[in-house]
Amino acid sequence: MDCLQDQKAVVIFSGGQDSSTCLAWALHHFKDVLTIGFDYGQRHSTELKCRVRVRDGMAALKKNWAEKLGADFLLNLDTYRHRLPTALTSDIPIEENGEGYVPNTFVPGRNLLFILLTAIWAYAHPLRHVVMGVCESDYSGYPDCRDDSIKAMQTALNLGMNTRYVLHTPLMWRKKADVWKLAWQLGGDALVNLIVEESHTCYLGDRSQRHTWGYGCGVCPACRLRARGYDEYCQSKQSVQLTCS
Repeated sequence: MDCLQDQKAVVIFSGGQDSSTCLAWALHHFKDVLTIGFDYGQRHSTELKCRVRVRDGMAALKKNWAEKLGADFLLNLDTYRHRLPTALTSDIPIEENGEGYVPNTFVPGRNLLFILLTAIWAYAHPLRHVVMGVCESDYSGYPDCRDDSIKAMQTALNLGMNTRYVLHTPLMWRKKADVWKLAWQLGGDALVNLIVEESHTCYLGDRSQRHTWGYGCGVCPACRLRARGYDEYCQSKQSVQLTCS
């Protein structure tokens, strides 16, 4: 990764746990880091509000991170707004549909569209490194989070735009407990605590309930996944000398 130290990157940054960890990863590896987010008509705007606090908190953790962290861009994307009845773009009840089925929280093509728009944006700046928090090993079953999907998208971008984009997915093969561990390795307890307090993953946008792993309804699939990962992370703290609040 030393070859990245003189490079610039953009992080697709939602304000959730995974993208916050990816932001820290990018700040550790790259010389300059920008962030980009999307207002796509999601069910709630909680994550969008958390983005600013996470970025500010990240800059306060380490002097060199503050020096590396560049501008943030929020793009308004109306494609999904009021046009697609998924559980993340409307008020319909969340349904997981059982193993082997795509849950109704899946927003078709969302990650692929985010990548494409980020690449178009990056073309003008210019930069070629894009970091995102997609994961295949411990996720909700979204097909556009799969490693094959990301690799295919990278190939399509580089052929169609005559570029050499590199799509970095540092969480791809990590379970949620390992994502917490990665945060600790990058920034210690201070970064873990920042992600607990300021990032947001809950599908319902609930900030009224504080759990050991952060804020959320505690019952939606995203909350359960985050909670289980945090519990496993805490259980392993003795063997790897981690601490949990």
